[in-house]
This record gives sequence, C-alpha cells and structure tokens, in this order.
Amino acid sequence: MEHFGKLLMIIAPLLFILGLLFYFGATFIGKLPGDIVIERENFKFYFPLGTSILISIILSLLFYLFSKK
Repeated sequence: MEHFGKLLMIIAPLLFILGLLFYFGATFIGKLPGDIVIERENFKFYFPLGTSILISIILSLLFYLFSKK
C-alpha cells in the first residue's frame, strides 16, 4: 500500500500539469508547423504531425529523466 501512495503523489501533479496544458495550450497545440490541415466545402482533415513529434520528444525526455532515478 505504501507504493500506491507514492505512485499517487507522482501521478496527481502530472495530471494537474496535463490539465493545465490542455486548458492553456489549446491555443498553440494543433497549430504547429508540420500539422496537416486540409479544408474543403463539407470536409476537414486534420493530422497533427508536428504536435505528435513535439509530444513524443517531451515524453521521451520525461521518461529518460524518471528512469535515471
């Protein structure tokens, strides 16, 4: 049970930061260079390539830093 408490203390701030990113980051997420947007009359295609690469780099750095502990 002790490990569960430590896990919650790590996950809770991460979820809070993720919530802040969704709340405030909505203005720039999806509008990065490399994001593909095709708009037609009755059709809109969106592929967030640049955003996906950025999120992948950030998560890779976080996992690297946490694996060092």
